[in-house]
Amino acid sequence: MERVEPRITSQGQVSIPAPIRQKPGLAPGSKVEWCVEGDEVIVRRAPRYSSRDIHDALFDAAPEPRTVEEMKEGIRRHVRRQHARR
Repeated sequence: MERVEPRITSQGQVSIPAPIRQKPGLAPGSKVEWCVEGDEVIVRRAPRYSSRDIHDALFDAAPEPRTVEEMKEGIRRHVRRQHARR
């Protein structure tokens, strides 16, 4: 693993060195996410689409709200149909 040690500015900014930016294909305007795992900070390319973006692309309208009981009944019906003896 390549190791670089950029400094943090007084405004909390960090420059990502060119060799590190090039490997994941980061360019000006690219989004990155910072994840803390224990005492490590991991920086990686941010996903292009959120789950909300995908949902909105697949479905025209928001789903109707359902109660827990309605969802459980829907699961029961589905399982019965899938596993019915033929």
